[in-house]
Amino acid sequence: MSASAISLAADAAPAMSPHTRRLLHDPILPLLLAMAWPNILIMLAQASTGLIETWWISHLGTDALAGMALVFPLVMLMQMISAGAMGGGISSAIARALGGGRRADALVLHAIVINVALGLLFSAIMLAFGQPIYGALGGEGGALEAALAYSNVVFAGNALIWLMNGLASVIRGTGNMLVPALVTCGGVVLLVPLSPLLIFGFGPIPAMGIAGGGLAMVTSFASGALVLGWYILSGRNLARLRWARLQWPMAREILRIGAIGAVSSLQTNVTIGLATALVAGKAGIDAVAGFGTAARLEYLLIPLIFGLGAPIVALVGTNVGAGQHERALRIAFTGAAIAFIMTQTVGLFAALWPAAWLGLFSSEPAMLATGSAYLQIVGPAYGFFGLGLSLYFASQGTGRLFWPLVCGSLRVVVAIGGGWLALHWTGSLDWLFAALALGLIVYGISLAFAIRGGVWCQERSQRAVAPA
Repeated sequence: MSASAISLAADAAPAMSPHTRRLLHDPILPLLLAMAWPNILIMLAQASTGLIETWWISHLGTDALAGMALVFPLVMLMQMISAGAMGGGISSAIARALGGGRRADALVLHAIVINVALGLLFSAIMLAFGQPIYGALGGEGGALEAALAYSNVVFAGNALIWLMNGLASVIRGTGNMLVPALVTCGGVVLLVPLSPLLIFGFGPIPAMGIAGGGLAMVTSFASGALVLGWYILSGRNLARLRWARLQWPMAREILRIGAIGAVSSLQTNVTIGLATALVAGKAGIDAVAGFGTAARLEYLLIPLIFGLGAPIVALVGTNVGAGQHERALRIAFTGAAIAFIMTQTVGLFAALWPAAWLGLFSSEPAMLATGSAYLQIVGPAYGFFGLGLSLYFASQGTGRLFWPLVCGSLRVVVAIGGGWLALHWTGSLDWLFAALALGLIVYGISLAFAIRGGVWCQERSQRAVAPA
């Protein structure tokens, strides 16, 4: 049986729900905005809690702040893979099943098993090899001790983070964005007081230091997983948990999309990591601090676009499952236009007033100079990052991620290869930053042209004639 034939599974379903019908027939722009706004607000709130926690931990001293900085990219990577990459695979599979008039209940069990298993795998890796990994990233002395104290707590509970993101993706795949948004909001509300309480202690609760911040984070995700699990088990969700024998074809449909999505997530981290190395080799630690602080704004664009991308996955997947490919394409480009406007607005504000962002973290002149140069050159290209990332989510909905992977690789080549050549020829960081901006522009425009040119249809045709 071919992958498309089991796409996805399922038993014969009852009549299509009114909610699914809305996804197939309601006007696109108001429908997309109605689904996206709670997600976007909650993703912004969740992103802000990371900054709040960083601010609390900064009161523990430089070692604690440096230790958290070592762990942050890996924690962010876990979030991107579990919620965005593997989560996109889960949502896409469920949306396509429901759009095709099939039940998606068995997929819920597969989603839970896959996410928990991967969460445990990454836990084992980080608990066993955390010290050499953080040491290779430059951690030493008190900073390395702080990194391990925070990391060991977070990764001990990593499976709970993956479980909550998996359950949220199951619900988003049905087109329901409100429930995951409300639960995420509840986690934010819990985390804001819990983090300083566990870090500094109060009354009978002992001060746990930086480890308390990690425990607060895990607790908020565990609470969210409990609520989302209850919601699915109660029968309120269109895709319900049904105990059944695990089947490789179902797991493969989730993993196929999720694995490629994970590579796309790595591309962003690799680009920033290699650019950091180029800055360090040319200009030293103050410049690295400025670049790293400025580039963190790009990371904050990811949850912003994820807030829009999750409904795009559900809408595109449902319409593709129902055979409405032209409508799916219109949804993709409507979402891409909204994403471009949002991220371009952020980028232009950052370019015009870079000190408004950088000044939140430091007043060191060298740091401000490098960070300002980055934002002034790269900020105006942020809209193309939003354009490309939103079309990546749309491609998740179709289950076809070859071209997002190609265009993401093209970005890495242009940004890092071009940046290295620019530094070699000119010796100026400004030309490195210009290469990073060009990489974003190439990423967004090339993916938009590829999808508009019909690559989704070509891949569908190729799969249709593939042997079963």
